[in-house]
Amino acid sequence: MDPRTKASLLWGVVGTLAFLVLTQGYELLAGMPVSIPVKAGVAVAVGVGATFASYRMQPRLFGNESP
Repeated sequence: MDPRTKASLLWGVVGTLAFLVLTQGYELLAGMPVSIPVKAGVAVAVGVGATFASYRMQPRLFGNESP
């Protein structure tokens, strides 16, 4: 697998898990449950968005790394 694709997929996983953690924190603090289908749907959307964004932005950010 291409390293760029692999990195993008991993960022998608990180985005998905971060969203789910934030949702769990909201439920714990606010006491208002969010339905599982809504969580799953938004988590998939966040994961796909993070994957595509990281894939498209990687060449632009690659040159900005500090030595």
